Amino acid sequence: MRDVLGSGEDRSVLADERAAMRDRPPRELISLADDEGNSVSVNVLGRSPGWTAGLDAEIVVKTPFVSGRIDLALYVARLESWADALDRLDAGEDVAWMKMSSGPSIFIQATGERDCPEVVVEDESGSMVTLRVPLVPPDDWVADHRRRLRQVMDHWVPALSG
Repeated sequence: MRDVLGSGEDRSVLADERAAMRDRPPRELISLADDEGNSVSVNVLGRSPGWTAGLDAEIVVKTPFVSGRIDLALYVARLESWADALDRLDAGEDVAWMKMSSGPSIFIQATGERDCPEVVVEDESGSMVTLRVPLVPPDDWVADHRRRLRQVMDHWVPALSG
């Protein structure tokens, strides 16, 4: 009978997979999804070729009804403001992330228009489209997003200058 961890070969394959995952740059800064097929994510695509202090990113919204994506520029101050937003969310407050800046904004409301949590993605300065996505994230989502932010900051911020 094989032990629970598998053979030595299986262990080395798992170790190689874990090492490869550590070497890959973190991509998902935000990943909110529910069992109904609704999701909002912010993905880091890499360093901006035209701006040494910035990262190219995207906001991706997927629902059974509508899906879309929009480009987003991230930089240290925006990442730090996401940390502040997570603190406010953990305290039970609604937040507006990137409000009043150029480009899209993300609002997270504990109780939205449909009496459940909502993520609102607004592109007022570009397409003038607003998407309201009701979803119920898991209980530990704020802690998970703090971990995601820490991974993004640890990997990407040292590479940025300016």
